[in-house]
Amino acid sequence: MENIIPHDFHIGKKERNKLNGHKSFVVWFTGLSGSGKSTLANKVEHELFEQGIKTFSLDGDNVRKGLNNNLGFSAEDRQENLRRIAEVAKLLVESGSVVIASFISPLEKDRAMIKKIIEGEDFVEVFVNTSLEECERRDVKGLYKKARAGEIKNFTGVDAPYETPENPDIEIKTEEENLEDAIKRIVLHLQDKLKISVQ
Repeated sequence: MENIIPHDFHIGKKERNKLNGHKSFVVWFTGLSGSGKSTLANKVEHELFEQGIKTFSLDGDNVRKGLNNNLGFSAEDRQENLRRIAEVAKLLVESGSVVIASFISPLEKDRAMIKKIIEGEDFVEVFVNTSLEECERRDVKGLYKKARAGEIKNFTGVDAPYETPENPDIEIKTEEENLEDAIKRIVLHLQDKLKISVQ
């Protein structure tokens, strides 16, 4: 954009990571509504926090109530919602935090955009793989019932698509794996990524 020149700060991600004693990056949970994304994300953040890792959580409903309360649910608005979230997540990574992000993010092209904004090496994709049938059975927020009744339009899994991630860093099949084991597996995967290489 014309006349916009980003400022070059003396303290950056590298310096903050060194101060914190761990690397910073984004752990992005994707899956259908009711798949268990937020539950998993919350538990993983708690485990990391207990280990002294600086974390910050971003969650769909919370962001929609504040930063993105001017956006609807059209395809364009959904993409803009995710673009803004990715930019915020990138800033938080620069601040030295491990960002725990939980968003349906149903389209592959949008997830590719997110990964590009955040930059690949700072992006860990966790696919919370729960069948539509199970998500509807749980229907924690009563949204599937409303979508089936026609009260909610463009609802992912009902009348809007969810494109399964092709190569997620981690896949959690919630109908086959218990919560505790899933949390351990995710945290274990993140341990090496957290380490700062000694030079």
